[in-house]
Amino acid sequence: MKLTTEAKQEIFEKHGISKAKSDTGSAESQIALFTTRIADLTGHLKTHKKDFSTRLGLLKLVGKRRRLLNYLQKNDIERYRAIISELGIRK
Repeated sequence: MKLTTEAKQEIFEKHGISKAKSDTGSAESQIALFTTRIADLTGHLKTHKKDFSTRLGLLKLVGKRRRLLNYLQKNDIERYRAIISELGIRK
């Protein structure tokens, strides 16, 4: 399922640093967007078990999110802990 523009703006408002619609570049907003897309793809793969191209895309998204989380953990541990608890991501 593709995310609409309004849904993306809501994610950026909720999880961005400046709480503005235009805060699309912060690590927190990107991690939140990736988490939403990962949840959608996981639901899709539960019903379509043999969709290997979607599985590959899911693995790439998980890797991107993992790299952003590692970056945030190295540079600002408090922001890292906040986004982990807010999104319910386990490490």
